[in-house]
Amino acid sequence: MTEAPLSYAMRNVPRYTSYPTAPHFHGGITSDTYAQWLAKLSPEDSLSLYLHVPFCRDICHYCGCHTKATRQDGPLLAYGITLEQELELVSGHIKNSGPVRHIHWGGGTPSLLPEESLLNLANSIRSLFDSEPDIEHAIELDPRFVTSSLAETLARMGVNRTSLGVQDFDPAVQKAIGRIQSYELVRIAVENLRSAGLNALNFDLMYGLPGQTPETIQETVARSIALQPSRIALFGYAHVPWMKKHQRLIDESLLPGTSERLELAETARSALQAAGYVAIGLDHFARPDDSMAIAEKSGDLKRNFQGYTTDRGDSLIGLGVSSIGKLQQGYVQNISDVGNWRRAISENNLPTARGIAFSMNDRLRGQIIERLMTDHACDLSKVCAQFSEAPQALMTSIDTLKPLIEDKLVRVDEWKVTVLAKGRPYVRLIAAAFDAYLPGAEAGAKRHSMAV
Repeated sequence: MTEAPLSYAMRNVPRYTSYPTAPHFHGGITSDTYAQWLAKLSPEDSLSLYLHVPFCRDICHYCGCHTKATRQDGPLLAYGITLEQELELVSGHIKNSGPVRHIHWGGGTPSLLPEESLLNLANSIRSLFDSEPDIEHAIELDPRFVTSSLAETLARMGVNRTSLGVQDFDPAVQKAIGRIQSYELVRIAVENLRSAGLNALNFDLMYGLPGQTPETIQETVARSIALQPSRIALFGYAHVPWMKKHQRLIDESLLPGTSERLELAETARSALQAAGYVAIGLDHFARPDDSMAIAEKSGDLKRNFQGYTTDRGDSLIGLGVSSIGKLQQGYVQNISDVGNWRRAISENNLPTARGIAFSMNDRLRGQIIERLMTDHACDLSKVCAQFSEAPQALMTSIDTLKPLIEDKLVRVDEWKVTVLAKGRPYVRLIAAAFDAYLPGAEAGAKRHSMAV
């Protein structure tokens, strides 16, 4: 391992699930702004819906999500009712739009909502929005709570893709991260889902967790492959205890160092590809016949706040506390606490907290960054031509790439940027060269996670 890759891996850069990234959102985007944006949707604008449920039974030590623990069903029932009201409120501001092409439930643990609430919300979506026949309807699940009854409910809702948070199968690692779930428990969860006809199955795994070794992560990958998920996401653990105080429960002395993180990531990647999974972007793997592998091959892969996606919607409508939407004009984010979110909706106001309107430069750079993150390549001259801009305007970004070009992580030929095989683990760093906001944010670099 050379020193250069190690120094690159230690840099803090955004994950680029959006551009501009969320730290640059501001309060100038109000509920009135959002209402105007929604009203401008047309029949040519297809939709995707994201519903955020910020509750779990317990908070795992590693968690970076916007969620909180509850042992009571009352808050969950009340949340579901308000979420229905938000759906009605948002749809009332949409004069005319295209059909819904994609639905995603995230959290937290969205399946903790009472089954009646889940069914009511699914029925509300059907009555308020038109949906395409081949819609993808996905939900994130905690395998510890996937009963046969829940699986049947999900099928009745129209869910056709599920994602299980596995993280790691090693008992010592599970103890260190506060997430105890045996292989047998996960196997039964998978069996319950497949018995209900839910065969499109994703697993989320993590590297960089306390106590992980190449041997333990290889065993986790092997056991995951044995359950035959169609997709596997391999995320790097982001240790940010200054932002997520519960992460202080993790013993930092057990965390792998930078070179160890690189080895863990490479061990898992190699095992997944050896098993026939296609590497997708930075951290996803899919079976060759899965829709994500097909989208990657055809150049139709996208990236949003759920990571890599086959979502074909033109506009993303975010629902629930802290959720983020994306319309043609920009990003909009909901209020982040349940009380004020509920209060706004009860007063018939869109619960908007902040956002950002796109400039032409944002659109140009956002498209470059998304293509680099998904295709590992981008023809700058073609993208610039779409915005009536000369590629020479990006020379500062090209200059920033020079050290990575010298280290053979990326190549630039006549304005075409290609991420080389050696550079794929560092694609976020390569994309960051085109981030016009990042240089002024270096003082706040801790807001972002390590590049690898």
